Amino acid sequence: MKKLAVLFTIFTLLISCNSGNNKIVLQESNGRMNHLLIVMKNSAWKGDLGDAIRKVVTEPVVGLPQPEPLFDITQVPEKNFGSMFKASRSVLKLGIANENSFNIATNVYADPQKIITITGKTKEDLIAEIKKHAKTIIATFKKEDIFLVQRKIIKKYYPTTNIATFKKHGYNLRIPKSYNKVEDDGDFIWYRYHLSGGNSMELISYTYPINNENDINGNNVVTKRDSIGKKHIPGALKNSYMITEAAYTPHMFQTKIAGKPAIETRGKWEVKGVYMAGPFLNYSVIDKKNNRIIVVEGFTFAPSINKRDYMFELEAILKTLKVN
Repeated sequence: MKKLAVLFTIFTLLISCNSGNNKIVLQESNGRMNHLLIVMKNSAWKGDLGDAIRKVVTEPVVGLPQPEPLFDITQVPEKNFGSMFKASRSVLKLGIANENSFNIATNVYADPQKIITITGKTKEDLIAEIKKHAKTIIATFKKEDIFLVQRKIIKKYYPTTNIATFKKHGYNLRIPKSYNKVEDDGDFIWYRYHLSGGNSMELISYTYPINNENDINGNNVVTKRDSIGKKHIPGALKNSYMITEAAYTPHMFQTKIAGKPAIETRGKWEVKGVYMAGPFLNYSVIDKKNNRIIVVEGFTFAPSINKRDYMFELEAILKTLKVN
C-alpha cells in the first residue's frame, strides 16, 4: 500500500507539471518603499547623466515641512547587477545603445517588480529621454510602492459595517486594524495609529453637499477642512483647533480616486493658538451622482523626524476608497 501511495503521489506530480501549470516561480522581490535601484556606469553616475536622473527621482516631495526626496537611491554598475540586486522591486537601468528607447518590464527577475530601461544613442539623447519620460518614471515606481503598502499593511482592516459613517453614507476605506478609533459619529470618522514618542498618523473622513462651482473646482477645500477642524479636532488649549497653516499655500492637483474626479491637496496643518504642525494629504472626491464631496484625509504629527514614508502609507490607505 505504501508503494502504491508513493507511485500515486509521483504520478500526480507529473500530471501537475504537464497540465499547463509549469510557470516559472519567481523569487519574492525586496526593497523598502520609496527606494530605487539605479543601474548605470559609475563614470556616468558622477557626470551629467547622473545629474539628470537625480534631478528627477530625488525631487523634494510636495507638502512636507522639511525637504525629503521622492526616492532614496542606490546606484550600481551593470557588472555588479547580480542575483542579489536583480531581486530589487524597483529598478531603473540607463545606458548608451544603438537606439533611443524607453521600456517598462514587469516581474523579470522577481515578483512584484518593475524595471524601466532607458537608452540613448548619445549622452545627449539619453538625457533627452530621461526628461521626456520623467513623469512616467515617477508614476510607475510610485504606483508599485502604493500596491506594496496596500498589500502588506492593509491585510486586516475594519469592515464597513463596523464604521457608522461609512455604513450611513455608502462609501468606505480599508482602515487597518492597527489604527484605533478616535471618533465615529455617523458623519465624521477619525482613526489614529500611534507611533513611538507620542507621534501619530491620523485618518479622517466626511462628506458635504455640492452647493456651487467652488465645491467642485477646489476653491472651498481649505475653508471646509478648517471648519471641520474647528468642530471635530480640538487642540490642548481652550478654543484651539486644527487649521490649514495660514503661511503656507497648499499645493492642489486634479486627479482621480475610486474612478471619480478629485482634488488632491497637499499642505501643512497647524493648531490655532498652539505650537503644533505637520503635513496633510486631502482628497476631495467629486461624487456628482449623489451631489456630494467625499473627503478622505491623512495627516501626521511627528516633529523632528522624516515624514515622507508615513504620509506615503496614509496615501496608500486613502487610495483604497470605494463608493457604493
